[in-house]
Amino acid sequence: MMNPVEFVLLIDDDNATNFFNGMMLGKHDSFGRTLAVRSGSEALDFLQSIPNTDAQKPDLIFLDINMPGMNGWEFLDAFKELPVHITEGIKVILLSTSSNPEEVKKSMRKYSVDDYINKPLSMNILDSVYEVHFQKQYSSTS
Repeated sequence: MMNPVEFVLLIDDDNATNFFNGMMLGKHDSFGRTLAVRSGSEALDFLQSIPNTDAQKPDLIFLDINMPGMNGWEFLDAFKELPVHITEGIKVILLSTSSNPEEVKKSMRKYSVDDYINKPLSMNILDSVYEVHFQKQYSSTS
């Protein structure tokens, strides 16, 4: 596949999950570099540092919901308060073990979340994420 998603930010408090998801993304042709952080606050710190550093802005964030400290919902509250030049163009996909339909409805209703996916990532899921959220964008720029 052409024009890969250049940079993915993984936000999950579980090291094994971050490792596995990073490996899956690394094996998929459409996804480039990944950065895994273990908390919502660590992710916010990274995002806020982008304008002051040479850090690359992520194209996609995979966000866990249930984390200690700042959970996924709290991260989303803080994310929507960031300046638009930081958040613009970033797709946010909730990646959770929860299959509670109320959480799905809440995410779509209250937050500008692009998708909700159950863990773990797989090649088929990544194919679908690319096709649904990025393929049209990249085919129109080539």
